[in-house]
Formats: sequence, structure tokens, C-alpha cells
Amino acid sequence: MPKIEIHTESAPKPIAKFSQGVRKGNILQVAGQVAFDAETGSIVGDTVKEQTAQTLRNVAAVLEAAGASFDDVVMLRVYLTDTAHFGEMNDAYGEFMTEPYSARTTVYVGLPAGLLVEIDALAVLGD
Repeated sequence: MPKIEIHTESAPKPIAKFSQGVRKGNILQVAGQVAFDAETGSIVGDTVKEQTAQTLRNVAAVLEAAGASFDDVVMLRVYLTDTAHFGEMNDAYGEFMTEPYSARTTVYVGLPAGLLVEIDALAVLGD
């Protein structure tokens, strides 16, 4: 079973040696996405809510490039730079998710300057 790289111009190009997403069989892993605009490479938003929304749009773009959607996601990992940002992130997150919700883990990390959130996703596809 081959490992297939997923790539889309609708999400930011990785700045290191990794793929936006990788599919093997019916498993799809979306690499950690941040709030970069795919066209300009600039950070979108100054608030956690704005950055979470852009980050989830980037995750959605990679999912779509693989023929998937948030409905196929079984696990999301959210990385925040400050515990005080949880509520604001969760509000923005709720605008993208529907029941039944995916499992989720939220951890607190250091991210490059200006970035407040990073999100990766694991999806299982039906075919």
C-alpha cells in the first residue's frame, strides 16, 4: 500500500521537509497547520479566534485535496501558546465543527513569533 502525498495550493506550502498531508490506505494525516495565508505567506489575524479560523480553513483545504472533510476527522490536536487562549480558540473551533464531534487534545507549546495556534488532524476515509 503506497504512501501518497497530499498537496494543495489552497493551504500554505510547508517551510520544511514535510508534506501538507499524507494518505496511506484509508488513513489521512494532515500536518500541523497555522494561520498563514496560502497566497502571501503572511499570518492572518492578531487574535486567537482569527488565527484559529484561518488555521482550520487551512486544515480543511488539505482535507479537501484528499477528498475528505471535517466529517472524516476522528482526531484533532490543537497547540496553543497560552492557557488563557483556550476559551477563544474553543469558540472559533465550534464554528467549524458539527456533531458527532471528533476527539481532540489541546496542549500548550511555543510557536514561532506571531503564531498563537497550530492544529493537525487525523482522518479515516471511507474508500
